[in-house]
Amino acid sequence: MRLPFLNQAIQGDDVYFLYGAEQAQIDPLHPDHAQFVFMGDHVDMRGNTHPPLVQWILGGLLAIFRDIREVPFHAAYIVFSLIAAAAALALARRFTEQPLLATMLFLVTPVFVVNGNSLETDVPFVAFWLAAIAMFVRAVDNRSMPWLVASCFPMALAVLDSYQAVVLIPILLLYGWRWRPAWFVALTPAIVIGGFQIYGRLSTGAAPAAVLTGYMKTYGWQAFGQKIRNAIALTGHMGWLVFPGLAIAAFWRRWIILIPLTLAAAIFDPNPMFWLSISAGLAVLICCAERWRDFSAQWVLVFFAASLVIFFAGSARYLLPIALPVAILAARQLAPKWLYAGLAVQATISLMLAVVNYQHWDGYRQFAAQFDTGNKRLWINSEWGLRYYLESKGGVPIVRDQVLHPGDVIVSSALAYPVPYTAGGGVLAPTSSREITSRIPLRLVGLNSKAAYSTTEHGLRPFDISTGPIDRIRVETVTERVPALEYLTMNAKEAGEQIVDGISDLEDNRWRWMSGRGVLILKSPAQAVPVKVDLNIPDQAPCRAIKIYIDDQLVKSESFDKPGSYTVTTAPTKPSGATATLRIEADKTFTVPSDNRELGIILTGAGFSQ
Repeated sequence: MRLPFLNQAIQGDDVYFLYGAEQAQIDPLHPDHAQFVFMGDHVDMRGNTHPPLVQWILGGLLAIFRDIREVPFHAAYIVFSLIAAAAALALARRFTEQPLLATMLFLVTPVFVVNGNSLETDVPFVAFWLAAIAMFVRAVDNRSMPWLVASCFPMALAVLDSYQAVVLIPILLLYGWRWRPAWFVALTPAIVIGGFQIYGRLSTGAAPAAVLTGYMKTYGWQAFGQKIRNAIALTGHMGWLVFPGLAIAAFWRRWIILIPLTLAAAIFDPNPMFWLSISAGLAVLICCAERWRDFSAQWVLVFFAASLVIFFAGSARYLLPIALPVAILAARQLAPKWLYAGLAVQATISLMLAVVNYQHWDGYRQFAAQFDTGNKRLWINSEWGLRYYLESKGGVPIVRDQVLHPGDVIVSSALAYPVPYTAGGGVLAPTSSREITSRIPLRLVGLNSKAAYSTTEHGLRPFDISTGPIDRIRVETVTERVPALEYLTMNAKEAGEQIVDGISDLEDNRWRWMSGRGVLILKSPAQAVPVKVDLNIPDQAPCRAIKIYIDDQLVKSESFDKPGSYTVTTAPTKPSGATATLRIEADKTFTVPSDNRELGIILTGAGFSQ
């Protein structure tokens, strides 16, 4: 299942973990100290939702192969799929009379098939998660101290991969509560997490969890609306841990409860993909609630409840740790012929999704391979795989409100979180564009797709049925703009072409707010002429001084005693070129409720004027 995808392109969050792998070459003990631009902002990898195990793994592969190479890296990751399969089979033998079928149902879960071809944390985590539970179960069943002690090792690795490994504690305590030594071993995840936080605090001055908490507040990951969408999406993903037809067939018995809930889902989104998934997911949860004394059901219920609290994006990969117990429960309920039929359909769909995923990321790789900047400065307005391959060609990720200059080239993705920027001193000229798509009518993500496979930002369906484009790449070049006016009134039709940065949209058809800095380009006068700035300082504005620059040369500083309307005039100035850059700086700014702009002064006009 893995071999056809060994040449999988760098995808999704792979690029960020690879930053950590590169950091590990410099500071092996702190690969999470990598700093990079994320969605236009400078971030610290200590705020990542995962401790640095995968960065260490990738760092080791990078040290061995001396470069990031898709085939050997993915080949090395097959080890984690094998560990997961072996541990799943061991647990299935303990909890069902059809262990091979249950294991195979687990292995063809869409998220295991698709995400197992990435370099992210998902399959390494589930490998160590299942190994820890398998060893713990064997230890408790046989009262074996060697197996109990051995289970601590995969538990620790699971924690160093993902913080959600802490949910092992209640799950293991439910199984081993009759044996006191098991209590202490079940607390291993908490001990490892605590130790990692102390290590980070002592060695770097900040606990990783504290940095993560700051980013969660900044990006609103735990907002109430986001949590509701997370819960709905996770319920739909639950229905695909085994094929929905199997889930409904195995767990349909409480149809009196299931039918009205399914009808409510159909009203919310009449698309069959959505309500069928929700129906299957609810069937699994109802079955587990009925069998709450069964360990497999307890495992599912505890982890799902924790997922509603911990997670925020509603991603399918969140539920991979409970794919096996759902498969075990289904194997107990259905005859082998139905399990084989469901297995065949699920495997077909999962492999089709994996092919679509391959084509998506390979499209970025092919585009970058054919792209030539012609020795121009390249800016990347994208994340994920497109960013990785363009960075490999010398491109630089754009930061929020970046000011570009004539001659710069910018590549933007319509899908991958483009951020605002300014073509300072120039205008954008489209150069080329390319659509990323697949002929297979399934979408894990895509433009106009409502799939929530990775995030709920675009919709709530586990995946979508569509033939639309996955992404659209746009290449633009900043070309020099030629200003027409020497003095620019804020309501002039040329204002949009001559305002470069820091000046907002026209208001009342005559004035514009300026932030702490406003930049314009002007036509240079034929002879030395004063620069005039017409401004207003409102009563609520704290600004009491401005500075005026022409082509980065300070030509005037002016102070004000109180708010009011002013005209500031400089000495006659003659720029050296045909075009001049006028920069106005205010000493203080302010903000008002419901407006996130930084406000300085109001401009009605500025430029060269007698």
